[in-house]
Amino acid sequence: MDKKNKPLNRRDFIAKGAKLSIAPLALPLIKVNSASAKAAGKQKIAMVGTGVRGYGMWGKPLVDNYSKQLEFVALCDANIKRAEVVRKKMNINVPLYHSRDFTKMINEQKPDTVIVTTTDCFHAPYTKKALELGCNVISEKPLVTDAKQAQEILDTEKKSGKKITTTFNARFGTSSEEIKRVISSGVLGKIISVEFQEYLDVDHGASYFRRWHGKKRYSGSLLVHKASHHFDQINWWIEDDPDVVFANGNVAFYGKNNAFRNRNCRGCPFASKCDFYWDITKDKHMMDMYVSCENEDGYLRDGCVWDNEIDTYDSMTVEVKYKSGILLNYSLNAFMPYEGQSIAFNCERGRLDVRNYFRQPWEVDYAAEFRLTENFKKTKTWTVQRGEGGHGGSDEKLKDLIFLQGKPDPMGQLADSRAGVMSSLIGIAARQAIEKGQPVQIDDLVKFPLTWGW
Repeated sequence: MDKKNKPLNRRDFIAKGAKLSIAPLALPLIKVNSASAKAAGKQKIAMVGTGVRGYGMWGKPLVDNYSKQLEFVALCDANIKRAEVVRKKMNINVPLYHSRDFTKMINEQKPDTVIVTTTDCFHAPYTKKALELGCNVISEKPLVTDAKQAQEILDTEKKSGKKITTTFNARFGTSSEEIKRVISSGVLGKIISVEFQEYLDVDHGASYFRRWHGKKRYSGSLLVHKASHHFDQINWWIEDDPDVVFANGNVAFYGKNNAFRNRNCRGCPFASKCDFYWDITKDKHMMDMYVSCENEDGYLRDGCVWDNEIDTYDSMTVEVKYKSGILLNYSLNAFMPYEGQSIAFNCERGRLDVRNYFRQPWEVDYAAEFRLTENFKKTKTWTVQRGEGGHGGSDEKLKDLIFLQGKPDPMGQLADSRAGVMSSLIGIAARQAIEKGQPVQIDDLVKFPLTWGW
């Protein structure tokens, strides 16, 4: 294989996509009349990042269900081949831009809003640039992966006068909404402490370690990528801000913790004896989105879970003290035989327990079990069924609130930059605490606007 056609390794792939400078685009652009969207009163949308999350959550669903409210005017990605695949799957006729031409895309297509759904470490740079160029931003979580990004985002949003929406769909799950209702009712009185245990099974959990998520430099670790969902839910449920964070974490299962490994699953000599072997060739969608595009950037979607470079913790515990004195005990393990959550609120008048399990080997009922026990009174139990649709219907509810004008938000579920930054900072502080072996104070990471507060 000659040097010109040699695939990039993952580090080079990410670095290549990080360049936001304007450069000539070799691919001819399709001309699109973006004025038609403005004339029809539609919001003009550009999306950067055309992976499965971008396509499955924001691409095709918006075209199919919100065409009266919005119109795509451009797609942008570090992998033009994948952008071409997604454009075809979305059935839209818009120009494609390489990520290095992000500024050019905004200047030429003039979108009202940019949807950011790239590799996590690039959410903040694209968000910052979009704000500076006069666009509102809808960003996937995590909004930021380090404290420097957090400060830049806060400062840029304030200066630009534009708005960031952070897409925390976990707030919209039926069990999450029920927790909010119970806590807000005041039946248990003041919250004293919270327990949150997250279990990722050997299917879902392992998937993070096949991808770029397994490297902290790209995802910030699962404490930022995955746990930002949970930290945001807790912040939202208790309406409080974190103060001090301490944590422990290990790569105890994946990565180096195996006797054999290969670069990726396809062609692996250990396939017959590896419980985590995944045959991507049986998934046409994944073959279209990734395998057919590998020669563009060298990214392997079926990477080995035993990769020696994996440094994202697969087992972690976090202790958080909130401003009001509420204590949080959080844990995440990414190699469990079943998937779900165990959540509890210890309060002055009693306790709320929530068991929320998915993909259990012994049943298919996705109902969350609630147990409310008031001091000196009997226990009340009930179940809440998981909704229909993406992520239990939460995806659709989130998008309705964003794109349907006049849609009420009585529970305050739509998250802004404040929520995005604050949830990420817990994970960022936890990662620093693990690395330094000492507690980290949130206020030492970022200078917050004085007007912030619940």
